[in-house]
Amino acid sequence: MNRLIYILIILFTFTSCEDVIDVEVPNSDPRLVVDASFEFYFNENPVTIDGYLRLTMSAPFFDDSVPAVNNATVFITNLEDNSIVNFEASGDEGFYTPIANSLIVPEFDVLYELTVIYNNETFKATTQLYPTTTIDNIEQGDGTLFEGDETEVKVTFTDDGTRDDFYLFDFDFDLLEVSEDRFYQGESFTFSYFYEDMIPGQELTIKILGIDERYFNYAGLLIEQSEQEGGNPFQTTPALLRGNIINTTNPDNYALGYFNLSEANRVNFTIQE
Repeated sequence: MNRLIYILIILFTFTSCEDVIDVEVPNSDPRLVVDASFEFYFNENPVTIDGYLRLTMSAPFFDDSVPAVNNATVFITNLEDNSIVNFEASGDEGFYTPIANSLIVPEFDVLYELTVIYNNETFKATTQLYPTTTIDNIEQGDGTLFEGDETEVKVTFTDDGTRDDFYLFDFDFDLLEVSEDRFYQGESFTFSYFYEDMIPGQELTIKILGIDERYFNYAGLLIEQSEQEGGNPFQTTPALLRGNIINTTNPDNYALGYFNLSEANRVNFTIQE
């Protein structure tokens, strides 16, 4: 699958980045990288939980392998009732899973703290569950772009007018984009996404995730960087971006990556003739 070419009805709503993000050149000393992102589908019965928690070490951009971290202590704490979910390493790639599948379904307006203890240093990140909205409709259009053979998919959703929302869209095939509701607050909004190399009968899943403004800026920069190389923007990128992970033992030895909890909604779609 080649890189996505896309056009949006209101393009600038998907490209705004205002906060200052620290950028580090890639050939620095190795740092712990924490990728902890979970999606909660409350509209599915039973509630479905997707996502992963992975620990690696940063490596020079042109290295073919990413060193995995499999000997850390990892847990998530509910800061309201102090309940804890412990994680354990599940393989050689640095992935960690809840012990006995004990990952709880988070509640809104409650803070959750991720703790990673590695090499006698403690790394922490705090977040909460961020709400989303549902996808109202997906349909295939007949528009094209530069090459003339792209496949247009139109996505419609209705923003919640009672709050400021930030969204992460997942268009399958490691194709992601961010959006904020500044210009469609509380309104129904339709935009077009254009795929290359699609064939009739091709199945895909489109997701909308609720995120906060800081993750909106962080993900937007990762996506922007990845456009030059292709592939998943949350893999190694040309520049390393600091997320919300803090080293409470030695702040100078900060970690990279992000801890995120999102309410999500998804719709399956099949490409037509």
